[in-house]
Amino acid sequence: MARIDRRLDVSLDEPTLVEGFPGVGLVGKIVVDHLIEELDMEHYANVHCEGIPPVTTYQPDSSELMTPVRLYVDAERDLLALQSDVPINPQAATAFADCVTGWFAEASVLPIYVSGLPRQRDDQADEPALYGVGTGEGTTRVADAGIDTPREMGIVSGPTGALLSHAVDHGTTAVGVVVESDPQFPDPDAAKAVIERAIEPIADLEIDTGDLTDKAAEIEQARTQLLKRMQQANEESSRAEPIRMYQ
Repeated sequence: MARIDRRLDVSLDEPTLVEGFPGVGLVGKIVVDHLIEELDMEHYANVHCEGIPPVTTYQPDSSELMTPVRLYVDAERDLLALQSDVPINPQAATAFADCVTGWFAEASVLPIYVSGLPRQRDDQADEPALYGVGTGEGTTRVADAGIDTPREMGIVSGPTGALLSHAVDHGTTAVGVVVESDPQFPDPDAAKAVIERAIEPIADLEIDTGDLTDKAAEIEQARTQLLKRMQQANEESSRAEPIRMYQ
């Protein structure tokens, strides 16, 4: 049965919610994981909806089993985070959206949905492009935050697309953030851009993103080493070449 089971009784006043499903560059998940850790958010509720795989997860330094999709809260900052350890089946994304957005409406939640745009940046020192879209009052919140509008036509798919589609179909307020993200590796730089250029101004927060800068440097170093190993393996791989008798 679709439901959201609350574990805490806290008072919230039109909270902002950040969604973090695994996707391109794992941007949404990195964003939400960072918010939960950096702000020491509390486990607020378990999400039981159609489309969530029938699995359970366990966490470091804990013997407690947990549902794979959970809500976390920072009551002082009026902030919620939707954390998912698993992808949602695309065929069940609409049913999942119906399940959670009904609760969002009851709680007067402003949802921020995050989607990675697969695009390899030529220079990793450059900031990834970031665009804001929305429905209802979401477009006003995007404009007030100074977030750029898209430069080209695009589509958002998967569970994040289903959530945004639900907002369009039902005329509710939602914000969508689209950010250029590495199509092959986790992209902390893109997650940092989402936090600093979208979540902070929309939710009126200040969040330390230093750890994400460190993680980006580590991933870039690992990527460089991987490319070198692949190049070396290619140069050393067995192959046949024609030999001309007269040269």
